[in-house]
Amino acid sequence: MAHIHELNDFISTVFIVFQDKVLLRLHEKYNIWTGAGGHIELDEDPNQAAIREVKEEVGLDIELVSDNFYTFPAYDHKYFDLVPPFAMNIHQIKDGPHHHIDLIFAAITHSDKIVLESPTDVVKWLSKGEIGSADYLDLRRKQYALQALEIVSNSNLK
Repeated sequence: MAHIHELNDFISTVFIVFQDKVLLRLHEKYNIWTGAGGHIELDEDPNQAAIREVKEEVGLDIELVSDNFYTFPAYDHKYFDLVPPFAMNIHQIKDGPHHHIDLIFAAITHSDKIVLESPTDVVKWLSKGEIGSADYLDLRRKQYALQALEIVSNSNLK
């Protein structure tokens, strides 16, 4: 989707775990390895955007996972709990004044059968050791991928 605001857009990025490996994709526009994700549309919350973007980009069904998630009894129809991101950042897009505010999620999937949005898309499943030694990954994405592995490892959803 096109940018919703001229200065800032919110995006969801998901680091997906399957059998102790994290899925990374090469972002075609910015030539960086990162999780699947994209813009949060006006009619959806960050969790919905994360799930939708993953399905669109890599064809996987996921469950968002958090090590800091509490649900409360349904006592009021005005509120519902969202799975929180484990990290957030803001980064400038190209050389202009536009920024993305990125909500970064961990997720689990029960299949490694990728269905790419485009035949030119590139993805990799990486283990903890492969993440650490990947010279094409910047420190920030390495940390995000390792954190997603840790969050899923500590959950009861493995």
